[in-house]
Amino acid sequence: MLFNLLFSTECDLAFSPTPTSDSSDSLTQNPHHELQRPPHHQRHQSPHRSPYPSPCTATHGRTPTIGCPASTTRSRCATWTSTWNRKTSTRRPLWPTPSASSASSSPRWPHAWPLTSPLRLSIGAPGGFCIICRKGRPFCRGRLYYRRVEEGKQYPVLCRRSAKLNEEFVSFNSPSVGFDFTAGKRIEQKLLDYNQEAERFGGYSYEELAEVSPDHRFLAYTMYDKDNDYFRLSVRDLSSGSLCGKPDVERVANLAWAKNGQALLYTVTNKDKRPYRIFCSVIGSSEDDFLLLEESDENAYVNIRHTKDYQFVTVNIFSDTYSKVYLINAMDPLSGMTLVWESEPQSHCVVEHHRGCLYLFTDADKEGEPVNSHYLLRCPVETSGSKSWEAVFLDDSNFTIEDVDFSDTHMVFILREGQKYNICSVSLPLPNATDAVRLNDLNPKFLPLPKYVSQISPGPNYDYYSSTVRFTISSPVMPDAVVDYNLTNGKWFIVQQQNLLHERTRILYGSASSTLSEKKQRSEKSFSSLPVDYEMENLWNDLSEFYTCESYKVPSHDEVVVPLTIVYSCKSKQLGQNPGLLHGHGAYGELLDKRWRSELKSLLDRGWVIAYADVRGGGGGGKRWHQDGIRAKKQNSVNDYISCAKFLIEKEIVQHDKLAGWGYSAGGLLVASAINSQPDLFRAAVLKVPFLDPVNTLHRPILPLTPIDYEEFGYPEDLEDFQSMQKYSPYDNVQKDALYPAVLVTSSFTTRFGVWEAAKWAARVREHTFYNSKRPILLNLTTDIVEENKYLQCKESALETAFLIKMMDS
Repeated sequence: MLFNLLFSTECDLAFSPTPTSDSSDSLTQNPHHELQRPPHHQRHQSPHRSPYPSPCTATHGRTPTIGCPASTTRSRCATWTSTWNRKTSTRRPLWPTPSASSASSSPRWPHAWPLTSPLRLSIGAPGGFCIICRKGRPFCRGRLYYRRVEEGKQYPVLCRRSAKLNEEFVSFNSPSVGFDFTAGKRIEQKLLDYNQEAERFGGYSYEELAEVSPDHRFLAYTMYDKDNDYFRLSVRDLSSGSLCGKPDVERVANLAWAKNGQALLYTVTNKDKRPYRIFCSVIGSSEDDFLLLEESDENAYVNIRHTKDYQFVTVNIFSDTYSKVYLINAMDPLSGMTLVWESEPQSHCVVEHHRGCLYLFTDADKEGEPVNSHYLLRCPVETSGSKSWEAVFLDDSNFTIEDVDFSDTHMVFILREGQKYNICSVSLPLPNATDAVRLNDLNPKFLPLPKYVSQISPGPNYDYYSSTVRFTISSPVMPDAVVDYNLTNGKWFIVQQQNLLHERTRILYGSASSTLSEKKQRSEKSFSSLPVDYEMENLWNDLSEFYTCESYKVPSHDEVVVPLTIVYSCKSKQLGQNPGLLHGHGAYGELLDKRWRSELKSLLDRGWVIAYADVRGGGGGGKRWHQDGIRAKKQNSVNDYISCAKFLIEKEIVQHDKLAGWGYSAGGLLVASAINSQPDLFRAAVLKVPFLDPVNTLHRPILPLTPIDYEEFGYPEDLEDFQSMQKYSPYDNVQKDALYPAVLVTSSFTTRFGVWEAAKWAARVREHTFYNSKRPILLNLTTDIVEENKYLQCKESALETAFLIKMMDS
């Protein structure tokens, strides 16, 4: 068994930048060439965030996003885009070494642990040298910023160099990364060594925010103080490498540069981690920082971000009674704030500036009537106000605008038509006509995309004046592709994509070693003679010839159609004989993560069917789809998930006694509730840091919660909400004397929802249900932040995979 696990899961995770046929000399055209780090796992998460790495590693954050009420951890946008899809500043876990203590409660299953070792080897990303960079700022263009890990070091180093040297930039061998052998001089400047930062913070180096000033003179960043559980703001002088005397502040939530780098605005949280104060610090001044705003309303949250052209700083304040947006003149941050938008509570609203015109991307009610998707408004800066906004586009039922990004010359849209995604761009400035137009009237240019795209994530796109924008294209049957799109000529270039094929072949890694050599030779002989169309089809490194992706529409209990996506190996599909794993989330209006993940390859190659249920409460179906799965309607999410599980079995896609469930955070509540309702429907389940006791947690919160959590799950003081919560609460509805599936519950002492929820639920299930040694209830707890440690995350993923395999085989 161990031999089989080791060799059948072998997978080379090397990265292979793949140019398109029209992208010659793309590196020269695009000075912000960026190589993403090998896959690592998420940052310190809220309970409702996906545990998998976002495709764009330069855009993550932790602090609540104010003005994006659909999630308290949605990002502070430093770039124009909808905030729940990406983060404002560069939040990065800095790769701790695999040293962590854990407390595990698994006395009934000690024999399965050895299975995780070979799986961990196959799931883990390769070691070695890695680079991440981003573009120069508009006020001092031509610089590249990137992070790399030096050999033998625990954490990366932040560096920069001139963009003129980009031809020498991509390298995996030190010291050529920082030294030009031709000119005989050093071409790299080290800005921040996170190994040294770890010495300041007790051996742990975890960065939340990092913003280089517009004039490239200073770096503002926040580091996590694990002992005190807050983030500390520091500013470093990049010319000398020394820390500035001020600001040096605790509990900083987010920040924005002003006055071309001469001043820094930042928000501070209270003891309940609510951002409520805005300060302005003049760099180099000995005066105390100026208090710009203090929000006394305990239900109000404050967030700031700068517009992409650095002309303004926007202040978003949302509460349970209103959503407001203010503007601060970035060149005179002490001149006060101007109210430019006000709407009903829980509205998402982001303001951007372009050549004297403000643009607002929002899902607020129109004339008192709720809307199902976002729309775009605009108004001149001098007449801005809640009553002066005008629609940019006419309503179009054929598509919805999921996201918007701006540059100086173009506007870029992410569109969704049903379950299909597109990217298009239009030229700026828009026509001066005051009447709304149709998008097609502006002659949009579309980027050709591969099949089965499940998500499009905007990249950092910091340079407002660049003609190139970056996106990450995700698919269930294709590794994430980081794409640079030239808005001027329409050319595109795949900057980075994980390569799962042997070089110059269409042979998938993990093939049997005995036949690999022969197949490779045969493939290499015929590769050069392949037709051009075949090569074009495979530019995206699509794996659809090895794995099939199918979509179904599943009727739920009330005949509402629920989208279901399944993925399986082309070689292993057998009617009614395959084990299956059903993912679900259904909360906070967030998209279900259906991206290709290498850890699932081990299951796919063993004949598993991987399924994704887009239940109500999640994203992808508009605002109403989310609202139909919250508070008193939360049971809809559970019923949708059960309907999808039954569909898989009834259609013989999955064997009737070999279906497993998988849920993370709020998805853990979904899966656990489904198990309570029909325990015989599942053979096993994995619950990662699950939310299992909503009644007690929301009624008497030990850890800080936000209005978003109550809007999602309900207010215990409200009778209807309380009765609804009692019906779906996993902890309150464990069946007595029933045979439950095998369940692996993992949690951490560092999550927002207490580790005691997982422990209480596991104890109650063990107490109330029948004991079966082949269906154990396992509790795996850790004292470290697993999401911040790629080694621990790989270990945990291997444990989950081994658990599922073992339970299906038992």
